[in-house]
Amino acid sequence: MMIFPDIELMDGKCVSLTRGELSDPVYYDVDPVEKAKAFAASGAQWIHVVDLDGVKQGGRHNADIITSIIDTVEIPVQVAGGIRTMASIEWWIDNGATRVVLGTAAIMDRRLVVEACAQFPGQIAVSVDERGGSVMIEGWREAATVSALEVARQLQDTGVSAIIYTDIDRNDDLPDSSFAKTTEMARQLSVPVISSGTVKSLDDLSTLKYLPNISGSVVGRALFDEVFTLDEAIALCL
Repeated sequence: MMIFPDIELMDGKCVSLTRGELSDPVYYDVDPVEKAKAFAASGAQWIHVVDLDGVKQGGRHNADIITSIIDTVEIPVQVAGGIRTMASIEWWIDNGATRVVLGTAAIMDRRLVVEACAQFPGQIAVSVDERGGSVMIEGWREAATVSALEVARQLQDTGVSAIIYTDIDRNDDLPDSSFAKTTEMARQLSVPVISSGTVKSLDDLSTLKYLPNISGSVVGRALFDEVFTLDEAIALCL
């Protein structure tokens, strides 16, 4: 299982979100490019970068920082956040992103996913975020009317390279949350599943490692809060 260190950007700074609330970021006093270099030096094989200002407003708001990360590290970078048009997808691919992650756009505009996968095979992933059984869109602010599993099954047939699945209930540490939804999602799909928001400790990684069809885990806050190091995480997942 591969670890995807997660760098989330707001106002040009590294942040994490409390319960996914865009209005309640926790800021970290670290340089995003230097953090990406440190992740790469520790053995990361990919870096996951999210433009949270793009999630809020659409468009590119931290592009200079993200392209600096892409140009600086010698490992693939997948970019997410506010990417909702073919022009935007093309821009990121042209500027060095190895993979583009579609979120709300993938749920609302299936033709965009099909077109993007045809034009950039192997370079398009989709993010499916679930809370209380519903797919969440617009930065977890709105619920769609379809189930996460139904959406994921439809999306895997478009040619996407991976499904990045977030069990928001698990991310929110709800008392009855577990790995059950992540397990079922991965079991039902043939496309590789990357889990996000599930890892708070090395024990969580140990559990996730043995779930079927989980190809990777996006890990952010636990690394920034120094709950464990990237070296420890990578060693555990070998």
